Amino acid sequence: MSLVELRALIGRHVRAGTARTAIPGVLVSRMTGSGREASTTGTVLALVAQGAKRLSVGGTVHDYGAGQYLVVSVDLPVSGQFLDATADEPALGFGLELRAETVAELMLTPAAASLRPSSSGEGTAPAVAVGSASDRLIDAAARMLRLLDHPRDIPVLAPLIERETLWLIMSGDQGATVRQVGLADSSLNRVSHVVRWMRERYAEPVRVEDLARQASMSPSTFHRSFQAVMSMSPIQYQKQIRLQEARLQLLAQPGHVAGVAYAVGYESPSQFSREYRRYFGAPPSQDVAALRDAVSREG
Repeated sequence: MSLVELRALIGRHVRAGTARTAIPGVLVSRMTGSGREASTTGTVLALVAQGAKRLSVGGTVHDYGAGQYLVVSVDLPVSGQFLDATADEPALGFGLELRAETVAELMLTPAAASLRPSSSGEGTAPAVAVGSASDRLIDAAARMLRLLDHPRDIPVLAPLIERETLWLIMSGDQGATVRQVGLADSSLNRVSHVVRWMRERYAEPVRVEDLARQASMSPSTFHRSFQAVMSMSPIQYQKQIRLQEARLQLLAQPGHVAGVAYAVGYESPSQFSREYRRYFGAPPSQDVAALRDAVSREG
């Protein structure tokens, strides 16, 4: 199975941006811009059918292009940029959300016995990994999208193709990143638990000792595991989540920079503005004005 059919299927089902399909957990994207954008990833498999993307996570940069996939096993704040995507040659992608319960079910099958970690543990796999898509993986993605033309078949066949797709990734070179999603006591899942807690309480001050206690780890082990999984420290993660939340709030109330700064946990509006500019490339008011202008042009 070449990428040609996959590109055609994606092009039929999305006009612009990223769209959810009628198949639960399946997304398609068609991107024509090359601007840098900050966002969060979700836990997902992203397969590129055309074009290329650069993703920055903490201090690590991941490049992946046509015929490659990226897997993310924790919801991460990232900075992404499509490379040379145009209206004539858009970047096209297929996405599948990673469901922990499905990964766990596959890990319990006899076929997965050789993939299970030893008693000493599999180690801490990174939350982001890039691999080359096999013909079988590309074929599975295409068959999943073909189901959109046969809605009656989706409830029966989509879960089977989802399991097939996950198995192909789990048993491949980047499988450790995905396998940890289904292991309740893995370092990744302990870090994920803390990450969810931090996202819900992003405005609160944090101490590494308190976060480590939630993860049932020593502070040094927790900090090391968090850095290995997230490619950033807990404090860096909190800062990025605060800034992304602030951006969303400023889009709704653009004239309240100081109020938003305090609302997301900053004690000083001037510090907030400095860090906002460093992260998004422009001061808060200027950045938000540009975003609102872009939205109005698209509308």
